[in-house]
Amino acid sequence: MADDLPTPAPAPVSLPLAAVPLAAYTRADLTEILGDAPDPFGVADTGLTWLPKDVHFGVRAEGRLVAHAGLLRVPVSIGGTEAEVIGVGGVAVAADVRGRGLARTVLSAALDHARTMGPRHALLFCRPPLVALYERLGWRTLEGKVYVEQSAGPAVMPLRTMWTPLKEGQEGAAWPDGDVRLLSFPM
Repeated sequence: MADDLPTPAPAPVSLPLAAVPLAAYTRADLTEILGDAPDPFGVADTGLTWLPKDVHFGVRAEGRLVAHAGLLRVPVSIGGTEAEVIGVGGVAVAADVRGRGLARTVLSAALDHARTMGPRHALLFCRPPLVALYERLGWRTLEGKVYVEQSAGPAVMPLRTMWTPLKEGQEGAAWPDGDVRLLSFPM
Protein backbone atom coordinates (compact mmCIF):
# COMPACT_ATOMS: atom_id res chain seq x y z
CA MET A 1 0.00 0.00 0.00
CA ALA A 2 1.16 3.51 -0.74
CA ASP A 3 0.56 4.50 2.90
CA ASP A 4 3.28 2.07 4.02
CA LEU A 5 6.01 3.78 1.99
CA PRO A 6 8.47 5.90 3.96
CA THR A 7 8.11 9.64 3.56
CA PRO A 8 11.01 10.91 1.45
CA ALA A 9 13.36 13.39 3.09
CA PRO A 10 13.01 16.94 1.78
CA ALA A 11 15.40 17.71 -1.06
CA PRO A 12 18.33 19.87 -0.03
CA VAL A 13 18.16 23.49 -1.09
CA SER A 14 20.03 23.77 -4.36
CA LEU A 15 22.68 26.43 -4.57
CA PRO A 16 23.69 28.92 -5.84
CA LEU A 17 20.83 31.18 -4.91
CA ALA A 18 20.59 34.82 -5.94
CA ALA A 19 19.55 37.84 -3.91
CA VAL A 20 16.83 40.06 -5.32
CA PRO A 21 15.30 43.39 -4.32
CA LEU A 22 12.20 43.03 -2.17
CA ALA A 23 9.28 45.41 -2.64
CA ALA A 24 8.59 45.25 1.11
CA TYR A 25 9.82 43.47 4.22
CA THR A 26 7.34 42.71 6.98
CA ARG A 27 7.34 41.09 10.40
CA ALA A 28 5.90 38.01 8.67
CA ASP A 29 8.96 37.93 6.38
CA LEU A 30 11.28 38.15 9.39
CA THR A 31 9.34 35.33 11.05
CA GLU A 32 9.70 33.25 7.89
CA ILE A 33 13.49 33.55 8.19
CA LEU A 34 14.18 33.55 11.94
CA GLY A 35 11.03 32.16 13.49
CA ASP A 36 8.69 33.84 15.93
CA ALA A 37 11.15 34.63 18.75
CA PRO A 38 10.39 37.86 20.64
CA ASP A 39 13.99 39.10 20.11
CA PRO A 40 15.18 37.48 16.86
CA PHE A 41 18.36 39.60 16.62
CA GLY A 42 19.30 39.32 20.29
CA VAL A 43 19.49 43.09 20.83
CA ALA A 44 16.46 43.84 23.02
CA ASP A 45 18.66 44.06 26.12
CA THR A 46 20.42 47.10 24.60
CA GLY A 47 17.28 49.12 25.35
CA LEU A 48 17.74 51.00 22.08
CA THR A 49 15.10 52.15 19.63
CA TRP A 50 15.93 51.05 16.07
CA LEU A 51 14.92 52.42 12.67
CA PRO A 52 13.33 50.28 9.98
CA LYS A 53 15.24 49.96 6.74
CA ASP A 54 13.74 51.31 3.52
CA VAL A 55 15.56 49.20 0.90
CA HIS A 56 15.47 45.41 1.19
CA PHE A 57 17.17 42.45 -0.46
CA GLY A 58 16.29 38.83 0.04
CA VAL A 59 17.11 35.31 -1.01
CA ARG A 60 14.34 32.80 -1.67
CA ALA A 61 14.82 29.05 -1.74
CA GLU A 62 11.96 26.98 -3.08
CA GLY A 63 9.57 29.90 -2.56
CA ARG A 64 10.63 30.54 1.05
CA LEU A 65 12.45 33.70 2.14
CA VAL A 66 15.69 32.45 3.75
CA ALA A 67 17.91 35.56 3.92
CA HIS A 68 17.53 39.34 4.18
CA ALA A 69 19.58 42.54 4.40
CA GLY A 70 18.17 46.06 4.64
CA LEU A 71 19.59 49.49 3.89
CA LEU A 72 18.87 52.99 5.12
CA ARG A 73 20.67 56.27 4.42
CA VAL A 74 21.48 57.87 7.79
CA PRO A 75 23.25 61.05 8.93
CA VAL A 76 26.48 60.77 10.91
CA SER A 77 29.03 63.10 12.45
CA ILE A 78 32.67 61.99 12.25
CA GLY A 79 35.17 64.23 13.97
CA GLY A 80 32.54 66.99 13.97
CA THR A 81 31.97 66.81 10.20
CA GLU A 82 28.50 65.76 9.11
CA ALA A 83 28.06 63.21 6.34
CA GLU A 84 25.80 60.35 5.39
CA VAL A 85 26.43 56.62 5.50
CA ILE A 86 24.39 53.69 4.33
CA GLY A 87 23.18 51.84 7.39
CA VAL A 88 22.95 48.10 6.97
CA GLY A 89 20.69 46.12 9.25
CA GLY A 90 18.19 43.37 9.61
CA VAL A 91 20.72 40.89 8.23
CA ALA A 92 19.24 37.46 8.74
CA VAL A 93 19.79 33.94 7.42
CA ALA A 94 17.48 31.05 8.31
CA ALA A 95 19.14 28.58 10.68
CA ASP A 96 18.61 25.58 8.41
CA VAL A 97 20.55 27.14 5.50
CA ARG A 98 23.41 28.82 7.37
CA GLY A 99 26.95 28.03 6.31
CA ARG A 100 26.07 28.12 2.60
CA GLY A 101 27.22 31.66 1.81
CA LEU A 102 23.80 33.30 1.93
CA ALA A 103 24.95 36.14 4.18
CA ARG A 104 27.59 36.96 1.56
CA THR A 105 25.00 36.64 -1.22
CA VAL A 106 22.41 38.96 0.33
CA LEU A 107 24.99 41.48 1.62
CA SER A 108 26.76 41.62 -1.75
CA ALA A 109 23.50 42.48 -3.50
CA ALA A 110 22.62 45.07 -0.86
CA LEU A 111 26.09 46.68 -1.01
CA ASP A 112 26.06 46.73 -4.82
CA HIS A 113 22.89 48.80 -4.54
CA ALA A 114 24.34 50.91 -1.70
CA ARG A 115 27.20 51.92 -4.03
CA THR A 116 24.61 53.66 -6.23
CA MET A 117 23.17 55.68 -3.33
CA GLY A 118 26.00 58.20 -2.93
CA PRO A 119 27.63 57.83 0.50
CA ARG A 120 31.22 56.58 0.70
CA HIS A 121 30.73 54.13 3.58
CA ALA A 122 28.32 51.56 4.93
CA LEU A 123 27.92 51.04 8.67
CA LEU A 124 26.38 48.26 10.74
CA PHE A 125 26.06 47.23 14.37
CA CYS A 126 26.45 43.62 15.45
CA ARG A 127 26.78 41.39 18.47
CA PRO A 128 30.39 40.32 19.23
CA PRO A 129 29.90 36.70 18.07
CA LEU A 130 29.15 37.99 14.54
CA VAL A 131 32.25 40.18 14.17
CA ALA A 132 34.33 37.37 12.63
CA LEU A 133 31.62 36.70 10.02
CA TYR A 134 31.52 40.33 8.97
CA GLU A 135 35.33 40.54 8.92
CA ARG A 136 35.39 37.57 6.51
CA LEU A 137 32.98 39.57 4.36
CA GLY A 138 35.34 42.57 4.29
CA TRP A 139 33.92 44.71 7.10
CA ARG A 140 36.22 46.51 9.53
CA THR A 141 35.66 47.25 13.21
CA LEU A 142 35.53 50.84 14.42
CA GLU A 143 37.42 51.24 17.66
CA GLY A 144 36.24 53.63 20.35
CA LYS A 145 32.79 54.68 21.46
CA VAL A 146 30.09 55.33 18.91
CA TYR A 147 27.11 57.40 19.95
CA VAL A 148 23.60 56.95 18.57
CA GLU A 149 20.53 59.08 19.04
CA GLN A 150 17.76 57.93 21.34
CA SER A 151 14.66 59.69 22.67
CA ALA A 152 16.49 60.69 25.87
CA GLY A 153 19.55 61.94 23.96
CA PRO A 154 22.77 60.35 22.69
CA ALA A 155 23.62 56.86 23.95
CA VAL A 156 26.78 54.79 23.62
CA MET A 157 26.22 51.93 21.16
CA PRO A 158 26.82 48.74 23.18
CA LEU A 159 27.22 46.57 20.06
CA ARG A 160 30.27 46.43 17.80
CA THR A 161 30.29 49.05 15.07
CA MET A 162 31.64 47.93 11.71
CA TRP A 163 32.13 49.72 8.40
CA THR A 164 33.03 49.00 4.81
CA PRO A 165 33.94 51.37 1.99
CA LEU A 166 31.47 51.78 -0.84
CA LYS A 167 33.91 53.62 -3.12
CA GLU A 168 37.03 51.39 -3.08
CA GLY A 169 40.07 52.98 -4.63
CA GLN A 170 38.61 56.49 -4.54
CA GLU A 171 39.65 59.36 -2.33
CA GLY A 172 37.74 59.12 0.93
CA ALA A 173 37.39 55.32 0.89
CA ALA A 174 39.19 55.09 4.28
CA TRP A 175 37.11 55.76 7.38
CA PRO A 176 37.80 59.33 8.58
CA ASP A 177 39.42 60.02 11.96
CA GLY A 178 37.38 61.38 14.82
CA ASP A 179 34.56 60.68 17.21
CA VAL A 180 31.54 58.99 15.61
CA ARG A 181 27.96 59.94 16.32
CA LEU A 182 25.03 58.56 14.41
CA LEU A 183 22.61 61.49 14.16
CA SER A 184 19.58 59.21 14.16
CA PHE A 185 18.32 56.09 15.85
CA PRO A 186 20.45 53.10 14.84
CA MET A 187 19.37 50.98 11.93
